Amino acid sequence: MPAWLESVITGFTILTMLVGLFGLIVPIFPGNVVIWLAALIYGVVTSFNTLGWWMFGLITILMIIAVFADNVLMGAKARAHGAAWYTIFLALLGGVIGTFAFPPIGGVIASPVILFGLEYLRLKDQEQAFRITRGLIFGWGLSFLVRFGLGLVMVTLWAIWAFT
Repeated sequence: MPAWLESVITGFTILTMLVGLFGLIVPIFPGNVVIWLAALIYGVVTSFNTLGWWMFGLITILMIIAVFADNVLMGAKARAHGAAWYTIFLALLGGVIGTFAFPPIGGVIASPVILFGLEYLRLKDQEQAFRITRGLIFGWGLSFLVRFGLGLVMVTLWAIWAFT
């Protein structure tokens, strides 16, 4: 492969991975999946070598963990504060719909508002509904840190693969 083409492919992969990494700021943007896809395309285009297969395997495992960490941490924190499973589900569904209806922040606003409203209707206790909503928001922040950290590790593993 000509050096200029390899540079273009590497540059495109870096750019795509950065979009994935910083896209994680938007709650439902699948940034870790974007990073994984960039690594996959890089491997297919440049032909996987032994190190590439190992790094891609690790990147795949980290992507799977990141995808599940998001909803698990958000839901678990809300549940730990007393939320009902159905209100958590409806709040997360409302967040997805809100993100598509009013991108990029519609979901960030919709999820906690829906959770608060449903929990207030269920419990008839504004203070408890607010505590549950804080739990969801704390879980979202924690999941962002986990997903971003895993994304950084994924990009680093790819860089080791690409530049050694």
